[in-house]
Parts: sequence; structure tokens; C-alpha cells
Amino acid sequence: MTAMAERTRTDAAATAERPSGDLGRRLAARRAHLGLTRRETALRAGVAPSYLKYLEEHPGASPNRGTLLTLAAALETTVSELTGGAADLPAGLGEAARSPEFTELGTDECRSLLGTHGVGRIAVSTPSAPVVVPVNYSVVDSAIVFRTASGATPSLASGHQVAFEVDRIDDAFSSGWSVLACGLADTVTDPDETRRLDERAYTAPWAGGHRDLWMRIEPHTITGRRITV
Repeated sequence: MTAMAERTRTDAAATAERPSGDLGRRLAARRAHLGLTRRETALRAGVAPSYLKYLEEHPGASPNRGTLLTLAAALETTVSELTGGAADLPAGLGEAARSPEFTELGTDECRSLLGTHGVGRIAVSTPSAPVVVPVNYSVVDSAIVFRTASGATPSLASGHQVAFEVDRIDDAFSSGWSVLACGLADTVTDPDETRRLDERAYTAPWAGGHRDLWMRIEPHTITGRRITV
């Protein structure tokens, strides 16, 4: 099969799988996270691939609790996570694992994890008190970059040492990791550099509005920890 034909078949398959509705999107996202195809997931759960396709692509699909339990087990998660019952709950409410393993992460792994995330938290000193705020960020040439608005809380970090943290918490398995980067934050003022970041940093601020001020953090230390079961 030619490369063109293979690409066409892959594109067609991707187009055919269009998750719809909250449950469908969560099912598809979870199996993608585990690296499972729809057929592999269906075999794990003991359901027909066509039924899983229906669940993913029809917003009104409402499987019974037994089916949800088997799907959750197959996808190594919980019914609450699949149905969005925990969507508005803070992470970390799950039970502690019986025998957790705590490890320090090496610098290379910390940088790799930092590069996979799109939302992190920056700790900023303000005239009234220290403040921690979330920002949508990218990593460009080992620097953490994000857009904000002049006068907004993240912009107050310019010229100061800051802490920047990202993490992932899996309540279903009482596990997770966190990475902490510390360094000097600066406003990007060079027009060429601003243009380069516009082209290379693809994360847009969720808050919307006019946010054309680029900030950059050059980490001098990066540390991380992981808890597994």
C-alpha cells in the first residue's frame, strides 16, 4: 500500500470516529490515553465494537450501570470519571493507596512532563499577598512561555523570581506527579521574539479577551515527584 493510500485510510478512520456528547468524549479520551483502539476497548469490556461506537457517537446514549462498570474497569477508571460526576470536584479526594511508592523525578523526565502540559500555575508576589493563578502555557527552547494582559496578575511576575507548577492527579488510582520550575520571569519586548512565539507557541489563553503580552520564565531549577501504587 502506498504512503498516500495509507494516509487516506488513516484520515478516513479518524474522521469516522467522531466522539459526541460528554460520555462519548470521555470514553474516547480515556481509551486514547491508554493507547487503546475502539475494538480493543470493546473486547476488554465484553461489549460489541458497534455498541461502543454508538456510545461514543450518540449524545443521548444512556448505558445501564452494569455496562458503565465494565467500561470503567476496562478503561482503568471509575464510573464517576466516565460520567462526569467528579468534573467539579477538586483533585485528590480519592482514598490513599495501601502501598504507595514515592519517587523523585530526574531533570530530563521533569522537562519531558513539563512539555506535555497546557495549563500550569504560577506563584506571583503582589503588593497585598502572594497569589497563585493558572495560565495556559507552552515550552519553547526550554523556556516556559504564556500570554497575558498588561496589568493582569501574571504580568506582575515580570522581573521577579517565580515558581511554576504543573501536575497530573489520577483519583481513580491514588497516583500522580508534579513538577516545579523556579526561575526569573520576564516580559518579552523584542518584536522578532514576539513574532516567533506567536508562530511556535500554540496554547491560547482559555480566559479569552485581548492578551498579547508574552511572558517568559527561564527555569534555573526543575524538580519533580511521582506517587505510584
